[in-house]
Amino acid sequence: MATPRKITKVAKARSAVEGQPGDVAAIRAQIQAFLRTPGGSSGTIGASKFGVYAFYDYDGEPIYIGQTFEGLGARISRHLTNQRTDAVAMNVLDPFEVAEICVWPLDLGGMSTAEMKVTLDRAEYTLYQKVINESRFNAVLNEKKPGITDLITLPDSYRATIIPNEIFPQRKHPDVRLARRASTIASLARVISERKVTKALRTTLLTQARRLEKLAEDRLAEFAQQPDEPDKELESDD
Repeated sequence: MATPRKITKVAKARSAVEGQPGDVAAIRAQIQAFLRTPGGSSGTIGASKFGVYAFYDYDGEPIYIGQTFEGLGARISRHLTNQRTDAVAMNVLDPFEVAEICVWPLDLGGMSTAEMKVTLDRAEYTLYQKVINESRFNAVLNEKKPGITDLITLPDSYRATIIPNEIFPQRKHPDVRLARRASTIASLARVISERKVTKALRTTLLTQARRLEKLAEDRLAEFAQQPDEPDKELESDD
């Protein structure tokens, strides 16, 4: 697999021709390189038709999980590129927050459609229990929780950072993330105010608010030793 530096250079060269922002092109190139990773019964993880997946933010916090029977590559690309999904359209998931992807390709060959569905549901619920235990908030941003099923042993996983090294520090900067997360919360709150929505979506709003609060607290703690001073940029000229 090509190195992240080579991927970034190629993506930037392509973006100069296509007019796509360089960082966007580099991230998309890194996603596609990850999906071409050998693995699963289909040769590459992106070609695997069945599987479950999890997205993680810049702190390694799990933020979203899912299952697919249309292909891991297609499903992940729909989430993280301009091919919008319900989660993105409803402002539940902000692709900007996704720093890492982890996938578990499933080999369901020989199963009936009903058996495939049962296995996928069990895999998703098993993954949900796994990430909930990992989360400091005991929650992810999924609007709908997986139905309770028997747990299974998940297959081997594949995990990678999708943000190139030269972009990562700027994307991870807490002030950038605070502004972005606050905007996402405002958009989600507006959706809730304009539609008849489920209790689950309101729970997602609360989870996002808790994530924003924690990020703001951590950022403030970095300035704990500094004396309080008026912000001259905010002072009136009068």
